[in-house]
Amino acid sequence: MKPLIIIESPSNLGLKESAQGKEPGVSKLPQHLKKHGLYDKLNPAQIIHLAAPPYSSQFDEASGVLNAYKIAEYAKVQAQELKRVLSTDSFPVVIGGDCSILIGNALALKELGNYGLMYLDGHTDFVLPSMSQTGGAAGMDLAIVTGHGHPKLTNIHQLEPYFEEENVWCIGNRYWDPEYVGLIQSSQIEYVPLSHLREMGIDTLLSLFFMHIEAKNGMVSGFISM
Repeated sequence: MKPLIIIESPSNLGLKESAQGKEPGVSKLPQHLKKHGLYDKLNPAQIIHLAAPPYSSQFDEASGVLNAYKIAEYAKVQAQELKRVLSTDSFPVVIGGDCSILIGNALALKELGNYGLMYLDGHTDFVLPSMSQTGGAAGMDLAIVTGHGHPKLTNIHQLEPYFEEENVWCIGNRYWDPEYVGLIQSSQIEYVPLSHLREMGIDTLLSLFFMHIEAKNGMVSGFISM
């Protein structure tokens, strides 16, 4: 067994304020999970804490995304640390934070090679800034890591896209608005909504995903985000 290392990335930058002047609470997730015993069960060899930039709700006009500059800079920090952990032949578990932390993980993996992504979420997060009601990157992260959106986030270090659409599976969406779902259905992403997930079961889908990865003849490695 590889040593397991937890990387805490407690960023709120991808979310709008939960109320006027009130910061979202997802930055508390690592300490909450630790309090309720997850860390004891995982028994990590090391816990790494990556302090996120201070929260703000600054709208970036160029990208149409809240806190775009801070998210990009934090992604670079995350990528550097994840690459270092992977170089030690350890098994990293990254705990957020909002979904925008996927950008830093994706950047690290693209710098190391070619990876596929299984994205398990109650939403697709495959939305363009023009469709977003909040401007939050946490609702656009799957689009961003597959190269859709402004280069500030999609093309860090000129590595766009971090994941090729044909190597991405999006599983578990429970928001069935036709316009919302239509965008991902028109992509090359393998889309499995919540209803199909319940029918097939997660074990079957995991097996199919890794069969897809293996069919690439070692050219693609797997990565799972939840």
